Amino acid sequence: MRNPRSFLYVPGDRPDRFPKAFASGADAVIFDLEDSVAPLAKADARTAVTSWLASESTMVPWIRVNGGAGLVRDLAAVLEAGRPAGLVVPKADMTSLDVVAATLEGSEACEVVALIETAATLVRLAGIAAHPVVARLGLGEADLGAELGVRPGPDEREWDAIRMTVVVHSAAAQLAPPTGPVAVAVDDTGALRESTARLMRMGFGGRAAIHPRQVGVINDVFTPDPEAVERARRLLELASVQHGGAVFVDEDGRMIDEAVLRSARALVERAEKDL
Repeated sequence: MRNPRSFLYVPGDRPDRFPKAFASGADAVIFDLEDSVAPLAKADARTAVTSWLASESTMVPWIRVNGGAGLVRDLAAVLEAGRPAGLVVPKADMTSLDVVAATLEGSEACEVVALIETAATLVRLAGIAAHPVVARLGLGEADLGAELGVRPGPDEREWDAIRMTVVVHSAAAQLAPPTGPVAVAVDDTGALRESTARLMRMGFGGRAAIHPRQVGVINDVFTPDPEAVERARRLLELASVQHGGAVFVDEDGRMIDEAVLRSARALVERAEKDL
């Protein structure tokens, strides 16, 4: 899947859950060496994760490495064991991204997600998004909310400004659409669907999950609607035979300009990439 809709985290010290995570239907499985692993279990987690990477399994995970002092150690162990599908860098800053870039230099391409989880990262978002090693941004609202003192209500509108900032900087840096934050209420699928749909409408391309039962909802929301894709294709076909003007009327009597056509192209391209 070239544009993952769902990123499922699984604790790196729970190798019994690795196969279950891949069986969940998630587009990307992230073996986590960071927040979901207790400090005393870090070494065991690194061993379990690198053992999986060194195996001949065709199920290739992403890896969320630790930041700070653990970053270099995690990168060295992971890249020596095998090639992950991608790396997730927590609390990303220019220093940590420079370390990742230097470690990956000269090696096979590896997609890197920079997690926006601190106020310091947020105010330096333009530089983070423009860093050559970054392929997409991810938003981590748990850490960021704790630092900012944000206490969102049921509709989560307190996050709107920050979410749109991440979307804007992703687009400005020509990155893949950003990945939305996890939802901690794993049993409330109705709330998950509603909040995920809001993320999709805001311009996010997917969302992280912390439990397999969240995956189906996230995949469903971020899968382009077949009827909408077909309408976009018809619109592009109509535009291809129109001449003389940036604005024209489509078969439904709507005024269409180049901005609408760009959205139609993006929808069709997303649908085709996800096939």
